[in-house]
Amino acid sequence: MREIKAELIKDNVRDLFLHASSFIGEDIYNKLKERYEAEESPVGKSVLRQIIENNEIAAREKLAICQDTGMAVLFIELGQEVMIVEGDLNEAINQGVREAYVDGYLRKSIVDDPVFDRKNTRDNTPAVTYIDIVPGDKVKITITAKGFGSENMSRIKMLKPADGAAGVRDFVIKTAVEAGPNPCPPIIVGVGIGGTMEKAAVLSKKALLRTVGEHNADPRYAKLEDEILEEINKSGVGPAGLGGRTTALAVNINYYPTHIAGLPVAVNICCHASRHAEITI
Repeated sequence: MREIKAELIKDNVRDLFLHASSFIGEDIYNKLKERYEAEESPVGKSVLRQIIENNEIAAREKLAICQDTGMAVLFIELGQEVMIVEGDLNEAINQGVREAYVDGYLRKSIVDDPVFDRKNTRDNTPAVTYIDIVPGDKVKITITAKGFGSENMSRIKMLKPADGAAGVRDFVIKTAVEAGPNPCPPIIVGVGIGGTMEKAAVLSKKALLRTVGEHNADPRYAKLEDEILEEINKSGVGPAGLGGRTTALAVNINYYPTHIAGLPVAVNICCHASRHAEITI
């Protein structure tokens, strides 16, 4: 049994959020530059140039990419041969988030009660954490700082099995296009298909973490990703919703077995400031 100190978890969570808040992924940065060159709309081209410049300034000055520094979401793959010692895993995660947002002067956006009091917790905790037990003696931590301009545009629908691929395609396209300028396009579209209602939603958020340009390993789903992306970009919503052919940078689909009577589909939208990072301890 391998022992890992809770403090090590805390330190890594803090460092991951601080890094992701200022440094956009190279895959997204390169895709933005690619779309800038291809964009036909002068206004759309101008918006993409400003987004690229913003990312460069954020990295150079170690500033937040966006004023909405997001809600902390973590996916933990915990090896079954690992024992967390000298502290509580969940508290270590939240302390890491707390230190990142307080010490990094990142905006604190979390309220303690979603309906009545809505008092700011003042340290961006608690985080939303998903823990999977996996073989081995390592811990993989994947974090994302999820902004809510895009989160609010996400949708889930319980389709009928007979709706098939066409039903999935139409629902995803409709969701992305109707979101319009609200999620700060260009967007990344995460799609979760199968499982149960909540499983589809988690799958869709995990799909956002895939490297831009990397397709689903199943060629049928890869083809569906391309078809949906093409239609979304034909919509004309464009960068910042001001018109153009770059509404989305990628469509990423994850799927999971489901019940014979169901076809759950979740769409989780992320803006171009797709802040995520990972480390394996």
